[in-house]
Amino acid sequence: MDARREHGAPQLFDAAAQLLLTMTWRPELKVEQIPAPQKIAPHSVAITAEISSAGEELGTARLVLLHDPAGSPSWDGDFRCVSFSRAEVEPEMVSDPLLTEVGWSWLLEALERNQAEFRAPSGTVTAVSSKSFGGIADDPARAEVEVRASWTPVITEPEDVLAHLRAWSELLCMSAGLPPLPEGVVAIAPHRPGSWQR
Repeated sequence: MDARREHGAPQLFDAAAQLLLTMTWRPELKVEQIPAPQKIAPHSVAITAEISSAGEELGTARLVLLHDPAGSPSWDGDFRCVSFSRAEVEPEMVSDPLLTEVGWSWLLEALERNQAEFRAPSGTVTAVSSKSFGGIADDPARAEVEVRASWTPVITEPEDVLAHLRAWSELLCMSAGLPPLPEGVVAIAPHRPGSWQR
């Protein structure tokens, strides 16, 4: 069921979900709606993103926007953003003991830079490396950084969600090593068959 059309969904959530689903993303992000979890909160909507550049896949991510009109003490609010992202990094980066702290700072700095008001952030950052052996020993070594995070967006009107979406987009691009857009430049993604109408 489309979470936006769920019977009885509050107007604020419905409008914020509509903005999420019609957001214009950077061309490097291919974003699609996916089924949202049903048991965490009364209302939810979810998207997934593939991060790529010049035909090379750099990472994947998903974002869930939750809403409980009654509020949640653990959230310190009635909305919650839950994010997971995974991106490939240079193999030598995973041996840097500061990588996990830097990965967490990507989220907090992106939220602050986009003036996204938030509370109660939590999460984990994991650096993973893998090397192949035996019959696949020639495969290149892989290194990835995973950021699992949640935070409470302060949403008093639907447009407030946009700052959090911009911050999430920035988090994905930073973790994948994509340069930030120059200040004042807005990405215009080309229309793709089967993508959302913009």
